[in-house]
Amino acid sequence: MATEKNIMVRIGDRFSDAMSRLFAHPAMQIGVIVFCAGWFLLGFHADGLTAALSILAITLTQMVLNGQYDREQEAHRRDVAMHAKLDELIKATRRARNELAGIEEELDEEEIRELRHEAKQLVEEAAKRTNDIADGEKAKRAIERVGDGH
Repeated sequence: MATEKNIMVRIGDRFSDAMSRLFAHPAMQIGVIVFCAGWFLLGFHADGLTAALSILAITLTQMVLNGQYDREQEAHRRDVAMHAKLDELIKATRRARNELAGIEEELDEEEIRELRHEAKQLVEEAAKRTNDIADGEKAKRAIERVGDGH
């Protein structure tokens, strides 16, 4: 159950998102360059511009990181939900191996690769038994693609 953000955090999130989008736009980047050039052309002290740009850079960095953190939390929530659904499907399928449920948390990458190899072999054997080589090849390619996501 997600916790509700207080009003100040929601306002800050919206402001950060708006400023991040605004300053990411190419026109704004050109505007900052023109502003800096104008600053020097008007003869203002460079110390003031340096301080202002430093504060702006730090603030924008924090805004971008805030947005990235929110996106990562949402992606993590979706991943956890997807794994729960997959675990449920594995447990509900009669011929599926229940020990595969939750392996992403328990096994290291090499052990998962071995299980993937075993799954390919099982697909090959099933395809030979049913004389459906084309479906077996499709299933093997699907298993390969899943593993290539690393």
